[in-house]
Amino acid sequence: MSAASDHEIDAGPGSRWPIPPAEGWTADDLDRIPDLPPHTELIDGSLVFMSPQTAFHARCMRLLENRLLEQAPARLDVLREMTIKLDQKNRPEPDIVVFPIEANTGPGQTWYDPADIILAVEVVSPDSRERDREVKPRKYAQAGVRHFWRVEQDDDKGFPVVYVYELDPATNSYALSGIYHDRLKLTVPFDIEIDLTAIDRRPGE
Repeated sequence: MSAASDHEIDAGPGSRWPIPPAEGWTADDLDRIPDLPPHTELIDGSLVFMSPQTAFHARCMRLLENRLLEQAPARLDVLREMTIKLDQKNRPEPDIVVFPIEANTGPGQTWYDPADIILAVEVVSPDSRERDREVKPRKYAQAGVRHFWRVEQDDDKGFPVVYVYELDPATNSYALSGIYHDRLKLTVPFDIEIDLTAIDRRPGE
């Protein structure tokens, strides 16, 4: 789902990356700018590039995506690393999103509307701590994303620790509803139970 922008993309002489327009990039530009690195995000009109991910980050996403997909009701879908078009200047890419099946528009879809996002999950990386802890949760809440998880690595055991937030609609901000070590067990947005110590295990072990 993309639309043409009203400005030309100028790479500039000898420049590796395109030169941003004076007013900054727009959400639709992410689908138009050539040769962007994978998983580039747009925050406040600026492109944000991702550093190489860690093994913890990759395994944590795999664990959460698989367990959520196994336990989600049939009316819901789960995907990793898909962008949300919050507005024309912000198109972040959560690590995992949960949304209604009907929000899928086809195999070429590149983003989802925040009104359709039931849960957004961010696994915190060393280079994205401020964005994942402060900037992106604030923007998700203001856009009306109802549930948000922030996942950090436990310093002692190395397992995921999940900080669970729920939207307060009166203030459009998140309230922390729980911090989960070893096992995550919830009843909203649906019944969920995840063994967080299984991050390094293969399915069936």
